[in-house]
Amino acid sequence: MKQNWRPGTMIYPIPAVMVSCGTSPEEYNIITVAWVGTICSEPAMCYISVRPSRHSYDLIKKSGEFVINLTNEELAKATDWCGVKSGKDLNKFKEMNLTPAPSINVSAPIIEEAPISIECKVKNIIPLGSHDMFIAEVVNVQADEKYFDAETGKFDMEKAKLIAYSHGNYYQLGNQIGKFGWSVQKKKKK
Repeated sequence: MKQNWRPGTMIYPIPAVMVSCGTSPEEYNIITVAWVGTICSEPAMCYISVRPSRHSYDLIKKSGEFVINLTNEELAKATDWCGVKSGKDLNKFKEMNLTPAPSINVSAPIIEEAPISIECKVKNIIPLGSHDMFIAEVVNVQADEKYFDAETGKFDMEKAKLIAYSHGNYYQLGNQIGKFGWSVQKKKKK
């Protein structure tokens, strides 16, 4: 038997990402976001949802650009810290010993230490209540070469040790149990 709860956000786990924003070194900032996701393949589009009261909100709204930086075990502490501290009075890059590096197609910096940085241009802002959704087109992705498999040339997600957020907690991603299409894959004949 199931219990009925009041409506809430129980879609977990989700990525724990650090979003970098700002157009100049003086205003560069990082906000940790869990309300993030993919919304379209062609063109590649995603979203982040941010409270209007957050310092990064105005930076993103003004520039129309941001970078979603995936996080891993090495960045777990910085991910949490950047989510509870405000960049209004602190330089989060400096405080967390993170490196702002140039993006290719947006003015916001990438976080050099992130395994993957996804450069985004805002296409629409939708007010939703506690948060506004920034719908954005992905205009470039930078991936750290140290996470590529030397033999296959593919990005190794397991080696990157990405983390997820679930109902107030951070988790390492677990063991792979399958791959897309494995449930219908034909068995090889011997």
